[in-house]
Amino acid sequence: MALVDSRNQTLWQLRERYVPRGVAQAHPVFVARAEGSRIWDVDGKEYLDFAGGIGVMNVGHGHPRVLQAVRAQLERFTHACFQVTPYEAYVRLAERLAKLAPGDFSKKTLFLTTGAEAVENAVKIARAYTGRPAVVALTHSFHGRTLLGMSLTGKASYYKQNFGPFAPEVYHAPAPYPYRGVSDEMALEGLRELFRTTVDPERVAALVVEPVLGEGGFIPLSETYLREIREITASQGILLIADEIQSGFGRTGRMWAVEHSGVVPDLITFAKSVAAGLPLSGVVGRAEVMDAPKPGGLGGTYAGNPLACAAGLAVLDIFEEEGLLERAKALGRVLWQALGRLKDRFPQVGEVRGLGPMVALELVRDSKTREPAPDLAQATLEEARRRGLILLKAGMYGNVIRVLVPLVATEAEVHEGLARLSAALEVALKEG
Repeated sequence: MALVDSRNQTLWQLRERYVPRGVAQAHPVFVARAEGSRIWDVDGKEYLDFAGGIGVMNVGHGHPRVLQAVRAQLERFTHACFQVTPYEAYVRLAERLAKLAPGDFSKKTLFLTTGAEAVENAVKIARAYTGRPAVVALTHSFHGRTLLGMSLTGKASYYKQNFGPFAPEVYHAPAPYPYRGVSDEMALEGLRELFRTTVDPERVAALVVEPVLGEGGFIPLSETYLREIREITASQGILLIADEIQSGFGRTGRMWAVEHSGVVPDLITFAKSVAAGLPLSGVVGRAEVMDAPKPGGLGGTYAGNPLACAAGLAVLDIFEEEGLLERAKALGRVLWQALGRLKDRFPQVGEVRGLGPMVALELVRDSKTREPAPDLAQATLEEARRRGLILLKAGMYGNVIRVLVPLVATEAEVHEGLARLSAALEVALKEG
């Protein structure tokens, strides 16, 4: 990575000397401070942040209400371990999330620390409830970097490398990807074929799906597909787990992306924007399912940390009192219109896709052949950074530019960021 700033360069040299290369960076920018939709690096350069720490900052950096809540909790206590001596913030947040999760039935909430922990615990709960060992996930999916998380992830490059052997009894069905020729019906037939040839559905505890595949390239699962897999899982006694770690907390214009389809999963995993940057994740779902593990089977030393729970309560207050879901819907309309104009202007923008303000561009060499263009995506990201805009890539081929604008971004910030993206894409096309 080319570095032009002295302090950034000094820190980058330290990073190369003391941090393993496996911890990759999208940008060689060391952050000094952040506020709202903006970050400043150690040399004082300002950027619009359209990455949000990989979809974590839906309420923006340093929201005053979050800071106030965390400071107040900090003055009381920072840790107690909920399994030793419980505390109010945990149960209050558990109550509110249970009420927000879809489904007209009793629900309970478990808190953890990372998204991977949430997924692993959802699988543990599903196995405990059903007494079945097998789990099915989708291709193009991402569910974490732990052993089970990697095993569930349907993307080999980067994430799986030579880290095997992987966890047993994990199977993959094809994800719908219409732009790449995999229709809903083809994907559903692939799931049925998996059940006919590879794993008996009577041995499957759960089907884990992202309503919008995140690392896979912001591929939304259609209402038709989600409704059909809900019917299939229900008929076979299989639990449906919605992985909402990236798509939850307003990212798609609803609190949960699965709500767009009307489908009610048995369990939902969440993380990222739940606590505005503090490490918090969890599982929420049917009370009888959540209660399947015996006492002692769930938890973690830092799970549901009191500072993070305080932040989570503040985040929900922001959504409710500042109309953040309505702002998210309006943001989505602006993004789709602007990115649609880029598609009309540049044939290398093969597809604009996503759900609400969770939207991405898939870049190709030619609109007819649809050959992936990962080098164009990388060049666009680098040129955008030079222009003061932080973006991220995604997708199986690394050719998808995803846009994760904080939901609190001002109209001026959104339009300025989109202008920088447009200019960066134009430069990248000319130089390529």
